[in-house]
Amino acid sequence: MNQMEKDKILLWLGADFTHFVIGYFLQKKLDCDIYAVIDVTHQPKSFFLNQNLIKFTKVWYYHDHIKSITDTNNISYLENVEKKYNLNLWQLGVNERIFHRFFNFHKFKSQEILSIIEQSCRLFEEILDTVKPDFFISPTPVFHHHEILYRMLRTLKAKCIILSIPRLAYKCLLSEDIHKIDYVENLNSIKSKGRDEEALREYIKKYSSQKQIAKYWQNVGGKKSSPIKAFLIYLLNNNKNAKTHYTYYGRTKLRVLSNLLLLKFKKQVRIYFINKNLQKTLDISQPFIYFPLSVDMERNLLIDTPLYTNQIEIIRNIVRSMPVGYKLFVKENPAQVGREWRSISEYKEILAIPNVTLYHPSLPGQELVKASSLVISIAGASALEAAFYGKSSIIFSDIIYSLIPSVIKVNSFNKLGETIRTAINTKPDPNYLDKFIQLLEENTTEFDLLKFINKFDREFYYGGALFDVKLSESKIKKFLDDSEIIIEDLILAHVKKIEQHKQFHDTSQP
Repeated sequence: MNQMEKDKILLWLGADFTHFVIGYFLQKKLDCDIYAVIDVTHQPKSFFLNQNLIKFTKVWYYHDHIKSITDTNNISYLENVEKKYNLNLWQLGVNERIFHRFFNFHKFKSQEILSIIEQSCRLFEEILDTVKPDFFISPTPVFHHHEILYRMLRTLKAKCIILSIPRLAYKCLLSEDIHKIDYVENLNSIKSKGRDEEALREYIKKYSSQKQIAKYWQNVGGKKSSPIKAFLIYLLNNNKNAKTHYTYYGRTKLRVLSNLLLLKFKKQVRIYFINKNLQKTLDISQPFIYFPLSVDMERNLLIDTPLYTNQIEIIRNIVRSMPVGYKLFVKENPAQVGREWRSISEYKEILAIPNVTLYHPSLPGQELVKASSLVISIAGASALEAAFYGKSSIIFSDIIYSLIPSVIKVNSFNKLGETIRTAINTKPDPNYLDKFIQLLEENTTEFDLLKFINKFDREFYYGGALFDVKLSESKIKKFLDDSEIIIEDLILAHVKKIEQHKQFHDTSQP
């Protein structure tokens, strides 16, 4: 990197304003040119068009570049993109929550999906050719198009600084890969603090991500959250997004109202079924393996474990692979409330599987972890918590805590039975867990990201009930001023990460 040139930073900005806040304070600390890809709906866009809080060198509004969706695609171009950037475009397309399985406002045809992907790729290549960014600063991608840009940048060796929560509450990690700590391959060089099992368990009680997530959902809403008021505002607004944003296709006001009422009804029916049929008292009379359900429509499933999105089928495969003396305990995730729970047919399907007990979401997950013989998780925090209670775990994805030897990744259902038997007989070494915690302490920042998002949602989005709203620059400026002390450590962590990348880049040059 030429030291005489300004750093070129590309920001990803969406409805969550955390990275707008980060960009605002970074420009005060760094001599840099800031560019942005902005992925917002119609009304917030007017704020970005007129704001003077961040001096962008250039911005691109993502949805402005996804125009008519046609049935004609340049397949050779898409094939070249896959090869050039090592992408599997259909994997991302089929697992996109907007395109398949979860939304029924618009049924996307195969050619429509390819058209959106093609236009996205062309836009991103234009951006990369124009900017050639030194750093990409972004939240963790949750949609296919965001993930495509991120993977393109990784392929081109641009330094990415992705903000994530590393399965421990109230901490944030900045890394190129959310599943890894930068420039660390293993725990061999890490010095442990010598914490024993009791001290480690006190640590996980303090930083349990389950408590943080539960508090997040408790705080969704509040005085400024009024679904009725938000919907009335929605009804009175001009619904332009349905014409300009493919994520809103088919969302007429009547259909949205009908869907909201239907979901409200379904949620009440589902919680009645859950309360009546899911177990609330833990039975420890027989050895069991614990499998916590992941929240549907989340990155954990759709992007991180793209081939393991059918959790019911995973449950069946675990049961098929278990030693005969064990039961499988499955627990609903309390955060699934944000998705109005699962369909009753799914719960019935799980309940019908032999040798499976389905537990109520209110039962603390740590109780199941502590009493289990083994924890199997797709990519969640329970597999990490298992190590704190002397249990091994099995996961289906590369994950940040894979550095711990007792966390075993399975790559095929064919090997699951063998892996389960090995894991049950493997007792974690607390020294490795202590090293891992020490590594996290050295590479994370204390910051309650979920609380920060809650705060912004209450101030501007009616508690998260409506995101297509007008944003006042003066009110945003006040929010920035009020947040300066809260977010200071996270800003400094970004500055430190940029310097770390520069140092590594300089020392790695021939």
